[in-house]
Amino acid sequence: MVSMASDTSIAAQPTTTETVPVADSLTGAQIVVKALQDQGVQHIFGYPGGAVLPIYDALFQQDQLEHILVRHEQGAAHAAEGYARSTGKVGVLLVTSGPGATNAVTGLADAMLDSIPLICITGQVPTHLVGSDAFQECDTVGITRACTKHNFFVGHVEDLARIMTYRPRMHGDQSKIERAVDLMLNAKRPVLYTGGGVINSGPRASALLRELTALSNFPLTSTLMGLGAYPASGANWLGMLGMHGTYQANLAMNRCDVMINIGARFDDRVTGRLDAFSPGSKKIHVDIDPSSINKNVRVDVPIVGDCANVLEAMLSIWKAKGGAEAGRLDDWWKQIDGWRARRSLAYKKSTDTIKPQYAVERLYQLTRKHKTYITTEVGQHQMWAAQHFHFDEPNRWMTSGGLGTMGYGIPAAVGVQTAHPDALVIDIAGEASVQMTMQEMSTAVQYRLPIKIFILNNEYMGMVRQWQQLLHGGRYAHSYSEALPDFVKLAEAFGAKGIRASSPAELDEKIMEMINYPGPVIFDCVVDKLENCLPMIPSGAPHDEMILPDADELGSGNAQVSESGKTLV
Repeated sequence: MVSMASDTSIAAQPTTTETVPVADSLTGAQIVVKALQDQGVQHIFGYPGGAVLPIYDALFQQDQLEHILVRHEQGAAHAAEGYARSTGKVGVLLVTSGPGATNAVTGLADAMLDSIPLICITGQVPTHLVGSDAFQECDTVGITRACTKHNFFVGHVEDLARIMTYRPRMHGDQSKIERAVDLMLNAKRPVLYTGGGVINSGPRASALLRELTALSNFPLTSTLMGLGAYPASGANWLGMLGMHGTYQANLAMNRCDVMINIGARFDDRVTGRLDAFSPGSKKIHVDIDPSSINKNVRVDVPIVGDCANVLEAMLSIWKAKGGAEAGRLDDWWKQIDGWRARRSLAYKKSTDTIKPQYAVERLYQLTRKHKTYITTEVGQHQMWAAQHFHFDEPNRWMTSGGLGTMGYGIPAAVGVQTAHPDALVIDIAGEASVQMTMQEMSTAVQYRLPIKIFILNNEYMGMVRQWQQLLHGGRYAHSYSEALPDFVKLAEAFGAKGIRASSPAELDEKIMEMINYPGPVIFDCVVDKLENCLPMIPSGAPHDEMILPDADELGSGNAQVSESGKTLV
């Protein structure tokens, strides 16, 4: 986060650095643009205002950086997130002072919790007016301090070139890695628990993770943020874990004797009740951020470093020690297969009503031959997408995990499509979430970004309604949307295409129409209004107590079970 006083645009001599060469005379605005160019930045998402007009003027006078004009500063942040997560590059946004900066705060907090690399450049009032409550002044540094890794107020142009770098620790402690491998070699019930850090590390980390899984034959599960690092089609895949994770993933985590956490942060959606979280396991934690180690769960072997480098070291030591004893995990896999047989993602089919799970399954099947990227909003549809749209590659799944930001998906799709103009980019959405940042459809139309908004429309804030049903006695306080727009007409108003499907029989044909349309689409998929997203760990419950689909009728009822299968409610 870089906040610039508007008078830093005066001519000055920059300090010599590795990233910005000395020029005879550069303004502060030109230094910003030059620094971004030298770092390989190609796209910036932003919205102009008086305090940043010198930067916009500098952008106008060059052709190396492309600026994407969003319709709201929150949209700029989420678009930069989608761009960053789908490319592995840093996302960049540029906004003005005051409300421009505060509107971006939600996106900054979202990126902070999901460890997404962003640079946000904001304007500020002239230095001599700072602290005077000048027009469009706010304490940008103070407001953003809690939701950024680093933030700076730049009052002197000489400081600009120096400020824009961060060098984390990349290699883990070798002795701790050796200790971790020794635990892994002797484990009888191991599980690999992977997160978004593997994706953020880059494709090399995902490749090394797959190699380690193949050599060790360890079962593997992932957080919401880590989907795709290991292929969903892989034999060792247990499915996603956590509040809406699979039965086998959560019980493997609960019953394992060695847990290898690679790039995840033990968040509450995964752990459930902390005092009952995997009580009998030795825990290894690999994370590039030292502040994440022992923050939520005490671990036995903490390793600070980049996931790819640590995985490479683990593989080297594993091979040098000759690997593990053959057949050692047979009993563990037999138990896991028994949990898998519970079919925790099953649901009752319908020939009359589109089940949301079915809609996602058909979307997955019909897009498999395409280079497809998925973004989501937040709610039931997000979890159904994670459960039923299967990812075999990293960087194809963009969702708001830690902050749970409704309105994330459309602008994130704008960012992904900007980075991958020839790809199929789909936002799996809910009708409530899309209305929060619907204005970014205008951005998609202006820049000819053919994003597809696939709305699972159940007319409720679905996850709120589900919690009200299951945890609050069926009191549906303000969770029903009584004045929804006609999404087909709304699409047409933006200059996009609108499509609606309301029966299973027409779904495939309509999805293909959406896929084949060369421009932006809003698809209104009318689904079962009262379908619940299961499995589910109730808030505050341990992670081995889950509400599952009814085993006999496959979705017609709910049963809460423990590891033994005993019905609890």
